[in-house]
Amino acid sequence: MNKVIEADFLPRGSDVDLSWPNSTPAFGVNQKRRILIIDNDRDTTHLLKILLEKTGNYLVLQENDASRAHQTARDFRPAVILLDIVMPETDGGEVAARIEADPELHNTPIIFLTALVTRAEAKTGLQIQGHPFLAKPINILELINTIEKHLPAHVAF
Repeated sequence: MNKVIEADFLPRGSDVDLSWPNSTPAFGVNQKRRILIIDNDRDTTHLLKILLEKTGNYLVLQENDASRAHQTARDFRPAVILLDIVMPETDGGEVAARIEADPELHNTPIIFLTALVTRAEAKTGLQIQGHPFLAKPINILELINTIEKHLPAHVAF
């Protein structure tokens, strides 16, 4: 059964199907990939969590305090981290540096989320600190495609 998800950042009246028909995860049946979203905006993290979990392929954890993000990543062991750049006190670049310096997390893909660039700039293939990025507001289909592109083939838990 396919579920249809509607959101404000999808075109009005759009019946975009976010299910993954006929797909079986390569890493094990019924095993969801862990996604950590780090953003100080609780509404953004909550909405992304709902939309990503609706696909049935992801287990999503939100972290809204950048100062706790590194420890949350160590505890949760995500397959991918979605990381806002502009946050009060500790910005995404600092969080990324801490994660990259951690021997247990340094191979975890990070995808930056930012309102500092346009969609056109984001589509050029440029990277921020060597990581891909998506422009806010986030297009959920672009986000899922980017996550899938950067997921490691096998995740050790």
